[in-house]
Amino acid sequence: MSKRNDNKADTVPPHAQLIEMARTLKAHIVYTAAKLDLADHLAQGPKSADELAGPTGTHAPSLYRFMRALATLGILTESDTRRFALTSLGEALKTGAPGSARATVLTLESDWWMNGQRGLLYALQTGKCGFEKSLGMPVFDWLAEHPEDASLFSQTMIGLHEGQPEAVAASYDFSAFQTIVDVGGASGQLLTTILGSCRGPRGILFDLAPVVRDAPTLIRARGLMDRVTIQAGSFFEGVPNGADAYLLSHIIHDWSEKQCLTILAQCRRAMHPTSCLLLIEIVLPPAGTPHQGSLLDVGMLLYTGGQERTEEEYAALLGKADLRLTRIVPTSSPVSIVEATIN
Repeated sequence: MSKRNDNKADTVPPHAQLIEMARTLKAHIVYTAAKLDLADHLAQGPKSADELAGPTGTHAPSLYRFMRALATLGILTESDTRRFALTSLGEALKTGAPGSARATVLTLESDWWMNGQRGLLYALQTGKCGFEKSLGMPVFDWLAEHPEDASLFSQTMIGLHEGQPEAVAASYDFSAFQTIVDVGGASGQLLTTILGSCRGPRGILFDLAPVVRDAPTLIRARGLMDRVTIQAGSFFEGVPNGADAYLLSHIIHDWSEKQCLTILAQCRRAMHPTSCLLLIEIVLPPAGTPHQGSLLDVGMLLYTGGQERTEEEYAALLGKADLRLTRIVPTSSPVSIVEATIN
């Protein structure tokens, strides 16, 4: 095996690496393509900028220059007659394409998200949530008042967590449970993936009513309508009683410790003596070990006021809720399964 290192960081000067990190034009180009639904307009075959200017409400010569740039990025191809077609990369930008790229791009480059990102310095100076300052309220309250953005956000979580549900389902034996509650399960992506991997359990998808409104479509598409019950409610006020397993996927990292303890207390109250609680989260390594999760940890400070945790920190948090961390199960994805039982 060759020992040649092709890592770009080995050949690009430090200043150029930093500048590349700060550049956003490519992101804006991809966002604008998604906003104009260009991939959907090209789904039936090649078209010219002149043909697309009307449907997209754009200036044809400027649109041509823009689509030429998309071809340079590998999203489109251009023929010698100036007609553009989708590449496989461009196909992924269509509405409803696997991976939710379009929704994810629209969220991450939206005004509300970008303005919130600028609150990082404020978060560092105050310890308070930058997005909350920008939006004038906690992010989940804001999403509740903006249903279209909330729907895109749910799809964005699917895009950002691509591959994680499959990894979780493959790494843990869920067949031993009769009933699994996905607390804060949104569209049901994780729950339906788990149920699709084993025949035994039934599932309860539990989240706020506006959040689960898109769930029946996915559940029906996966042929699981007879095994999944949808219940609407807030995990701050209670969760369905008596299940064998309670899933909290990317929930605990969203909230302050006080709020986490409220959520965990509601789960603890609903559990029977042999129930288990499964937190699907990134688990940070001990101090002194660089980890990509530390970047998301800064994001949680900014986005929601939450945080990522080490194994020791999860054990301490769970202990405060009268729960005991029994083991951490790694998966082939960035997340692990933090298993806990009643003390």
